[in-house]
Amino acid sequence: MIVPKKRQPVANRKLGFRRSPPWGIFSVEFLRFRQPAVHTATESSLLSQNQVLPENEADARRHLLTVNVEDYFQVGVFQKYIQSDNWYRFDSRLSENIDRVLALLNEHHTTATFFVLGWTADNQPELVERIAAAGHDVASRGYLHQNLLRLPRNEIRRDLERSRVAIERVTGRPVDGFRLSDGWLDRDSLWFLDEVAAAGFRYDSSLMPRRRDFGGAAQWRSIRTVETANGPLLEIPLTTIPTLAGWLPIAGGNYQRQLPDFLMRRLVQKSVDRNVSPYVMYFQVWELDDEQPELSVAGSITRLRHYRKLGKYQRILPRYLEQFRFTSVRDHAADVHSPLHSLTEPRADYRTPQDIVRDADETLAQVAASEDLLPGEQIVPDDPARQRTDVTIVIPCYNEEKTLRYLANTLTSVTQRLSQDYRPQFLFVDDCSTDGTFDVLQQQFAGDDRVSVIRHSENQGVSAAILTGLEHAGTDVVCSMDCDCSYDPHELARMLPLLTDDVSMVTASPYHRDGHVRNVPGWRLVLSKGLSALYQKLLRQPLATWTACFRVYRKSHIEDLPLTESGFLGTAELAAQLVLHGRKIAEHPATLEVRLFGLSKMKTFRAILSHLKLLSRITGLRLRRGLPAAADDSKQTSEPSALLDS
Repeated sequence: MIVPKKRQPVANRKLGFRRSPPWGIFSVEFLRFRQPAVHTATESSLLSQNQVLPENEADARRHLLTVNVEDYFQVGVFQKYIQSDNWYRFDSRLSENIDRVLALLNEHHTTATFFVLGWTADNQPELVERIAAAGHDVASRGYLHQNLLRLPRNEIRRDLERSRVAIERVTGRPVDGFRLSDGWLDRDSLWFLDEVAAAGFRYDSSLMPRRRDFGGAAQWRSIRTVETANGPLLEIPLTTIPTLAGWLPIAGGNYQRQLPDFLMRRLVQKSVDRNVSPYVMYFQVWELDDEQPELSVAGSITRLRHYRKLGKYQRILPRYLEQFRFTSVRDHAADVHSPLHSLTEPRADYRTPQDIVRDADETLAQVAASEDLLPGEQIVPDDPARQRTDVTIVIPCYNEEKTLRYLANTLTSVTQRLSQDYRPQFLFVDDCSTDGTFDVLQQQFAGDDRVSVIRHSENQGVSAAILTGLEHAGTDVVCSMDCDCSYDPHELARMLPLLTDDVSMVTASPYHRDGHVRNVPGWRLVLSKGLSALYQKLLRQPLATWTACFRVYRKSHIEDLPLTESGFLGTAELAAQLVLHGRKIAEHPATLEVRLFGLSKMKTFRAILSHLKLLSRITGLRLRRGLPAAADDSKQTSEPSALLDS
């Protein structure tokens, strides 16, 4: 008869492996607890330091599940590339991701606390309503996804209050909780809790404590009441465990995606067995989405952190929901034994749902009245009967399938902005793309009589596509813009007025004294500015940027130019020929940003060699034609938009 080996209780088993694992820092010695865990649920501990919860009691406890609600383009690592003013340009995947999470929680009869941006409550209120209607707790992550710790205190408080009232307006319930949308608090930033309390929140969950920040003060690892300058605030830190190397985060997010699931769940179980404070878990809704668009701005480290093992939570989240009992902060607080029970006490500023909605409406109306109109908002023309200029906007495309939805959302806003003074028409020139660009163009703009699509039978280059657009344009005023929106197309509203009767072309110029460049690699800037300097010297013109595709043309001044270059060189050749023919160019300072989708089609070093050949050819033309004296440089530096008269 074989006698089965008695199973050791979970709480008393050692964390170890049959053989040494292959991952260096995650060895048994690294992960073993330094000492028995500290059990501080509030300021007064419920267990002595050396006590361990009985296994059945540990299994019966409820823990906290928190969900960070953000879209794939709002993630903190992309903030330097994507301004919040441009969020409207992206196709949101938030609705389907929230539905996926809600379905999963409903299947496991689990509630959670959803931390939502105030911007989402204002722009996608139906999503917040859906979360609240499913019985979940809704808390705040601030109004915009940004690093609040870097803002002045008055702006911090304004952001916090604006986010709270935006969410309350949708849910009709007071918002008690807050969590930072970017970063975590450390010992030096605990002053921020004063602002959280001042904004009317009752608890904060922005702390993922590290031992090096708190000097081993283990009470910061557990739920506790913090006395702030504006009253008491309950702090709900994300769960960590003590190891030889510090306090290891095991709360979720990237840690649970990147590290082996069996290892993380074992560490979580160990923490649950040894601590009376509830295990606090979190994840982002986009982490369940393995079909989200991939942004090309991501570097190798960002790509590893953000895109590796996307969708893993679809597999591991059900395992956590089956292994542990989770609930929301609000439902956990309803238990008289919960360290959160103080949250059930009536608020000093008790308001009815009707009061909450009324106050929120008044506050948001004041905010809207004090702010400028954002690029994505609609502009209504003052006088529908006013005379407007017909304009054709040419957009060359080559393998831009991934960009077109972003572009379409942008053009809707651009049309609204231009409609005050212009009647824009859009002419797409597909330069024989090898992906689905042509089909997507036809599907995306089907039925829109303002849009036309032309396709080259063979790839000819970006300049050839622009010239094709100029040829087929039915207007004398023609614009060209990049399909990737590396220049903001809204700038056309400022560039078009510069195209006076005696001006042949207006060009965007990031290298103008008042222009800007964002996130473009430095080595590319050095090469590009170097080429521009050569064109300036050769043609005796202070034009700062010679190669931009973002321009406004007077078609009748371009048609007779002897243009031969079809690729990226064509933009420089066109500017040079205008100078050689004695025509005027206006330069408008603009901002050049790195493209967000797909890769640049230009081969940099090949383009440099080609530019040198073009410069040689222009030298010959210049010697034969001769050039008048250069334009006065002061015209470029003294005016926002410089006029170059050759």
